[in-house]
Order: sequence, then C-alpha cells, then structure tokens
Amino acid sequence: MHKDLNPQDVVNLCKEKSVKFVDLRFMDFPGLMQHFTVPVSELSAGSFEEGFGFDGSSIRGWQAIHESDMLVVPDPRTAVLDPFCTLTTLILYCNILDPITKQRYSRCPRCIAQKAENYMLSTGIADVANFGPEAEFFIFDDIRFDQTAHSGYYFIDSVEGVWNSGRDEKPNLGYKPRYKEGYFPVPPTDSQQNLRSEMADIMMQCGLEIEAHHHEVATAGQAEIDLRYDSLTSIADKLTMFKYIVKNTALRAGKTVTFMPKPLFGDNGSGMHVHQSLWKGGKPLFAGDKYAGISQECLWYIGGLLKHANALVALTNPTTNSFRRLVPGFEAPVNLAYSSRNRSACARIPMYSPSPKAKRVEWRVPDPSCNPYLAFAAMLMAGLDGIQNRINPGLPLDKDLYDLPPEEKANIPQVPGSLAEALDHLEKDNEFLFKGDVFTKDVIETWIDYKRTNEVLPMSLRPHPYEFFLYYDI
Repeated sequence: MHKDLNPQDVVNLCKEKSVKFVDLRFMDFPGLMQHFTVPVSELSAGSFEEGFGFDGSSIRGWQAIHESDMLVVPDPRTAVLDPFCTLTTLILYCNILDPITKQRYSRCPRCIAQKAENYMLSTGIADVANFGPEAEFFIFDDIRFDQTAHSGYYFIDSVEGVWNSGRDEKPNLGYKPRYKEGYFPVPPTDSQQNLRSEMADIMMQCGLEIEAHHHEVATAGQAEIDLRYDSLTSIADKLTMFKYIVKNTALRAGKTVTFMPKPLFGDNGSGMHVHQSLWKGGKPLFAGDKYAGISQECLWYIGGLLKHANALVALTNPTTNSFRRLVPGFEAPVNLAYSSRNRSACARIPMYSPSPKAKRVEWRVPDPSCNPYLAFAAMLMAGLDGIQNRINPGLPLDKDLYDLPPEEKANIPQVPGSLAEALDHLEKDNEFLFKGDVFTKDVIETWIDYKRTNEVLPMSLRPHPYEFFLYYDI
C-alpha cells in the first residue's frame, strides 16, 4: 500500500509486474472483506473514476434486490500485490458509489471512515487523526462446531493448549503455556515465533509497518502483532490487510486463525486496544501540561469517549461473543474511567515515552471482531464531540480498579453487559454520529436491526450446552 500512487502509476505497475488479474475489494456492513476479480485488461486509468458495476443485493446489510446495481471505485493508493495468489494479482481497495447519482453509498464502511476524516477537517480542530490498533488473535490447529435442533457443540484444539499436556502425542514434548502464562516466554514454549515472524514479514512486504510481535497471555496460541499507527481510513485498510495476511499465512502452515473475542473459557480473550491522537499542522494536539502530560483537548476527547462509551460498544464490540470478554472482575477493562499506566481503566494514557509526539489515548474496550472503518469513525466522532462540547471526564482513577472496595466500585459506571443492551444505548445516543452526515440514520437503524435480527435473537432462541449441566436434572 503506497499513499502516493495515482491511477496511471497503478496501470504502469501492472505492466511492470506482469499482473494478470486485479482483485477489487470492499468491506461489507458487519465487517468482512468481500471481493471480485477482473482480468488486468479491464483496468485503465479511467477505471478509478468510472468504477466497476456489481450486484449489491447479496451483500449483508446492503441494498434491496430492486435497487441492487452499485459501483466499486478503486483507490489507487491501496494498490498491493497479493502475496498468496498463484497468478500475479493486484489488490485494490474500493469505495461503493450509487451508479445513478455517483454519490457515496451511505452504508459503505470505507466511505463512512472518509467522511469522518472530512468532518474533522471541517471543524478546524485537527487535520489528522492517528489510530494504532493492537489486534490480538488465536492460532489453533483444529476447530469444529455445529448447531442443530437437537445438538450444539464446538471443539477447539491446539498442540500448544495446556489441556494437551497429558495427551499421548508420540512423543508429547511438553512446553505448553499454562493458562494465563503465555505472555512473553521464549521458544520452545512460544511455539509460534517463526509463524508470527513470517506473518510480519509478509505484512512488511505489503507496505504495512510493524512495531513488534509476541505471544499473548492465553494458552493455545494467542498472539499479537502491532501495526504502526496511521491516519483513520489508512489504518483501517491496513488492519483488513493484516487479517487477510494472518489468516492465509496460518492456513498455508496448516493452522487456523480466529479474531473471535472469547473462543476459550477460563483464559484471556482477544481485545484490540486502540491508540488515538489528533494532530494539526504537524503538531500533536494531545500533549500539554494537564494530568499525565496531556492537553485540555485530550481530556475533552476522553470525556467524549466516556460519555458515549455505552453506544460506542455497539460498534467497537459488535458481537454477542464480545461480552464473554467484557465481564466485570476479569481481564478486560469495563470500568468507564481514565488513568495513566493503570490497565484496568477503559481509557489509559500510555507513559512509555516523554515525547509530546507520543501522547495519546489508549481506548482499551474494543475487540478485533469490529468493522474497523465504522469503529474508528465512531470513536473519532465521540472524541470530537467531547472537544466541541468541552466534556469534562472527571478526575482520573489511579487505584487498581479490580481491587476497589464494593462501595467505591459501585460509583464507577461500566460498559454494557450484552450486545442487546449496547444496541439499546446506540438507539438512544447517536446524534454525535450524525454530525457532518458521517453516519446517517439509515446506517444506524440498519446496523441495530441487522444485529438484533441476525445475532441477538438467534442466540436467545438456542439452548446453551452449559444449561444442560445446570438444569437437565431439574
């Protein structure tokens, strides 16, 4: 991915690299990347204005069948050679436009992210919003699941899982991380060092900047690879490429990856802490002389995140499984407070570096199941609302929030406990998202309806396997 490419540069690149096919990619509403492929002969400099037609009626949450014709318009700055295709294939990320009006499609997640950046510019508050996501994931060796009218189960396996410490593996060589002890041991306990390095290497070949990678806390192959921060839409593009590379590199090695927030009971789930900061004229706006070396604007930004947190969760933690991780008293931050260094607060001010350029807010609630274009845009809109309305975040809470006495803990608000509850909050608190027509009412209404109909309701109708343990003998 190269930000300085123009349409003719992409056409020239195709000739230089003997590209055979062009893969046109776009994000669906819930957050999975979609694509279709055309021969390279179909691509010209004009394609970046004229686009390519396709039927949008089968894309989740999109057009009805009677108005399904849509355009994908590629962004030349996203051009990258696919590292996995047998025949040389160029990937281009696209925006979705209405073929009649040529206006951005309101439910195109990438368009929403771009509108959020444009709205920020229009306010004069900042000219760049940098985001740095830390997406955690699991690398498993086997996954099976099914749900029928009379049965339901899932089965996960990993050669690294501590539950296999007594399995006859002919031979079993041990070195399986114990529950919650997977953080930073060297190989051979960290059995996936080489695989993560391969993932990171392919990412760097594709233009992604990598800061570090390591084993995460959980047993059974929990991992983290850290992307260097970038502007909002660009980092969302990179995060989707990140997922593509992680999954396909693992598949090539005979393994499977999930970004599901809580696949294992009894060990840490996968979060996605999101570092964010505003800049103007090349200068950081979040450095100052207030608490922990941050500015008044940064405090107001935090105030916006905290005020709208309950609604944000419906976009940053948008699955029923997300709330298996967001449980009070366990590893994920659910307390709506801010602090320096204290990782039990939802908003943290990292203190790694004294440099003003390093001042940022780390919002620790999100998880990697989110649609990054929508999640990052929503967080930015909440923060901007905080600055515009000078929302006071209150006093910082530097105590260990997990060990507070009950009377103190009762006074600290917490994020919603379920997707249904989060959607109720989004239904009531959404005006901040409509500024600048970034999110439209149609988008929010469709999101809420889709989630309730396709996820909340189906989950509520199905017996849970553990219910049989609890209640079968009643």
